[in-house]
Amino acid sequence: MRSFVLLSSLFFAVGCTVSAAAPLPAPDFDPSSAAKSPQTAVFAGGCFWGVEAVFRHVKGVSSAVSGYAGGSVKDPSYEMVSSGMTGHAESVQVTYDPSVVSYGQLLRVFFSVAHDPTELNRQGPDVGTQYRSAVFFVDADQQKVAQAYVKQLEAVKAFGQPIVTQIAPLATFYPAESYHQNYLALHPNQPYIVYNDLPKLDALKREFPAIYAAK
Repeated sequence: MRSFVLLSSLFFAVGCTVSAAAPLPAPDFDPSSAAKSPQTAVFAGGCFWGVEAVFRHVKGVSSAVSGYAGGSVKDPSYEMVSSGMTGHAESVQVTYDPSVVSYGQLLRVFFSVAHDPTELNRQGPDVGTQYRSAVFFVDADQQKVAQAYVKQLEAVKAFGQPIVTQIAPLATFYPAESYHQNYLALHPNQPYIVYNDLPKLDALKREFPAIYAAK
């Protein structure tokens, strides 16, 4: 279960920031999409509250939904996923306009400010496979872009530790319970949010001003 203890959040706050020594480079391989309709992407990077909030503030993103992906249990509940026994990870489904923001740009945001891709089966105070780092691709094009970007980041040694992000096909995305949606905006003063997730929004605004949307 997620920790709501203030001291725990304070202790692990540093672990919730990405350990890159410098701003991450843009993807070398990021072909323009021919799609004219909105596209979807699914990312997992620890507690979905912060990841969802980050993508809600990216220009071109029309929705970000917290949920569960990567496991074998149908229609899982938060309590089931929190047990670590379902195989699911807390995830976020992003709907975006590829003419405004590319899949590669979403990946750059994900690896730069949304989470730490070097933490294995955890993010900050949250521990377990349900908090793993993952990119769930919806088609072969997304798979190629994601794999190429990870290789690019590894080649330039963007992080002090190996990238442990799982790149896997998306089977099914299950939206989380309604009380998890838009959680940061509804609970901005909660200690967990203050120390673990608000810094992510600050980093997004600082590192990506051109695509930051003050919603």
